[in-house]
Amino acid sequence: MGFMSIVMTLSVLSSIIGLADLNGNDGMTSVERPDLSIEDEGNPLELTVILERFYLDGEMSEEELTETIWSMEDFWSEYAGWELVRMDENIVVFKQLVDDISPLLKANGYFGLSEDGVLTIFNGRPDQSNIIQSFFQIDVGKLESRKRQQLQNGIPIKTKAEYEKVLETFEPYNKDERYKN
Repeated sequence: MGFMSIVMTLSVLSSIIGLADLNGNDGMTSVERPDLSIEDEGNPLELTVILERFYLDGEMSEEELTETIWSMEDFWSEYAGWELVRMDENIVVFKQLVDDISPLLKANGYFGLSEDGVLTIFNGRPDQSNIIQSFFQIDVGKLESRKRQQLQNGIPIKTKAEYEKVLETFEPYNKDERYKN
C-alpha cells in the first residue's frame, strides 16, 4: 500500500467512525452507505470483518473474514442488513439479531430441569450439566409426572417453534410471579 492509499484509508475510516459517533448510539448504528470511494491507483483496501450473530436463545456466534474492497459502495451494500458496532483502522465489526435459535441448540440443545428446579437449556442431555441458558423456577409439585419425566430425560430442541412451544408449555408452572406473562 502506498502513501496515498494509507492517507485515503485513514480518511475513509475517520469519516465512517465519525458517522457512527454522531448517531448517539454509543457506536451502535445501522450501516449507512456513505458516499466514499477508494481511489489509489487501483489498489484495494483490505479489512478484517467480524460478523456477530445473536440468537433467541442467548447464544452468539462470531465469524471473521478478510475482505478485499475495491468499492466502498459494494462493501456497504454487501452488509446492508447488518448493524455497525465499531470500526477502527483495519477492523469492522457488524452485528445481526437472528430471529431463530442458534446452530448449537439445533445440534445438541435440550430443555431440562437444573438441580434446583429451574427450566434450563443444556448442551446435551440434562444429566450432563452443561448449561446454556436458564429461565425460571418450575413448581415441580404441580407438574404432571409425564411432563416431569420429559424434563428429566431432556426435550430436544431442533426448531424455533419447538423452543417457543416448550417455554409456553412450562410457563404456567413458573414459581416466580415476576416472570409470568
